[in-house]
Formats: sequence, structure tokens, C-alpha cells
Amino acid sequence: MPATSAGLQAMEMSFLGNTLDRQSTRRGDTEWLKEQLNRADTSIVLSTAQTFVFAAGEPLAVGHGLAAAKALGADAAEMVFLGLRPETGQALFATTLAQTDEELADRNDLELVDLRTLALRQALPPADLGPLAQARALIHWHRTHRFCSRCGEKSVLAEAGYRRDCPSCGGQHFPRTDPCVIMLITDEAGDKALLGRPARLPEGMFTTLAGFMEPGETIEQAVRRETLEESGIKVGVVRLISNQPWPFPANLMLGCVGEATSFDIEIEDDELEACKWCDREEVRQMLDGTHPEGHMIPPPISIAHELIVGWLDRKT
Repeated sequence: MPATSAGLQAMEMSFLGNTLDRQSTRRGDTEWLKEQLNRADTSIVLSTAQTFVFAAGEPLAVGHGLAAAKALGADAAEMVFLGLRPETGQALFATTLAQTDEELADRNDLELVDLRTLALRQALPPADLGPLAQARALIHWHRTHRFCSRCGEKSVLAEAGYRRDCPSCGGQHFPRTDPCVIMLITDEAGDKALLGRPARLPEGMFTTLAGFMEPGETIEQAVRRETLEESGIKVGVVRLISNQPWPFPANLMLGCVGEATSFDIEIEDDELEACKWCDREEVRQMLDGTHPEGHMIPPPISIAHELIVGWLDRKT
């Protein structure tokens, strides 16, 4: 059954609640980092390529002790320092495991949950979900950048996980965050919104348009280019509304609203399988789960939901 609008509004956009003190000026202090790692209360976030690994039981507790992490095969040389919890000073680290989900599936003492599911279930408070987003983006980067892009030699973790160094050629490599524009486009009167349906979404879901920024572009230019490429709609005025870390794997979503200067939709590439102008009545049906064709909008964990509901309630 679709969630009701009241139930949806009770949820909030995810991954914004990261309050960790990242102690960025101490990332080169190996002795201090070693002390933090070996503290009795230190917690280590463990992840496979797809999911986070929790100790089984309710409620879920973020992280494992150092001994438990090593018992699962965690490598101390590949542990990323996330930061200190401001309330307690507890250190939080993160690292990847070599095992696959399938290899850990029979462990009764473990529970494997992906980050999107954690957000949708509201299984953790924002102060935990935010650091997990940080951990997922960093872990993905380390898993996919173990070798120097300049000479091909194996690189080593440096600066507490915020750099990888090549001992062969001296190359230094840094984690990347990929900016994406995500935009709600309206007609001139602001009474209709342009929503599209990528094939990767669940059946019946319509959302805002989105796309990666390219080198040499402003945010506004990226919004206009991506909207034209995906829908054939030209856009004039663009406003930046909000932003959201989106660790799938390491994006920063830049939420915008834009005003269309043309209105005939032409889908020419393979980004969308459907695109349409929707009035407020239809979008309200999507939100409430009463749309006659079963159409719906994304859940509140995403900035797309915030943009659509903000327009629906005339806040953007």
C-alpha cells in the first residue's frame, strides 16, 4: 500500500545529520590516530561492497569494537578516521571487509543492511545516518582506487583515509565528490511541474530531472543543459534551493528550481522512458497514493521529494 501523505511528511530528507568533529588538522598525526583507534570505546563501521555490517540485535548499533572488527578480517592499515562524536568524544572509524554479502549471510551474529534501506526504515537517528553516508562514500573510493592512476602501482592509505599515496611515483590521490544538479522545472505561472520517469525507478514513480555537472559549468548552466537533453524543455531563471549528500556512491545533490521557457516535451535520449507536465492536483494524488494510474513521487529521504512537496505547498 502507498504511504499516506501524513506518514510521508513524518520522514525527513536523509544524510544531513552528520555532527562528527572530523579533526581534519590531526589527520597526519599517526600517533594520535593510533591512540584513538585503540581506545576502548572506539567504534568501527564495517562494510562490504554493498552493505553495512552490524552486530545482530535490536536496536542496531553503529560500529564494532577493534577486536571484533579484526576478527572479521578488518585491516587496521585501511581504516578511515571519520571523526569524534561531539557529545562524548568517541572516535568513529570505517573500513571495508574483503568478504561478500553472500559469504557473511549465514552468520547469525551479524546483520547486513544497505544504506538506502536504513534511511527508508528510519532505523537510525540522523546523527548516525550522516556518518554512515560519509563512511560509504569514503569506503567506495578506497575500494575502487587501490592503485595509482599515474603508474599503476598499489597505493597506501594516508591522512587518516583522506588521501592515498603511491610509494612508487609519489602520486597523491584524493577522495572525490561528484556534484549533481536535481531540478524541479515549472511553467511560467508556476502551476505545473515537469516530472520524468527513468527506467531504473520503481514502476509508476515520477521524479524531478537530474544529472551530473560537467567541467566548466555553473549550476545554472548544468540545470539548463540537463533539462534540455532529457526533455527538450528550455529553461530560463534557475534558483539553488538546497543540497544533500547522496552517497550512491559519492554525490552531492544540488537542488534547484527552474522556470521553463518552452513547453513541448521531446524525449530524444535514453535517460527517461516518460516525461510529463503535472498540475498540483495530480501531484497531490501521487503524494497521497490516490493517483488513478498508480503514479507516485520519491520518498522523503531524497531531495527530489523536498523539491516537489515544496512546490506543491508553494514554498519554493
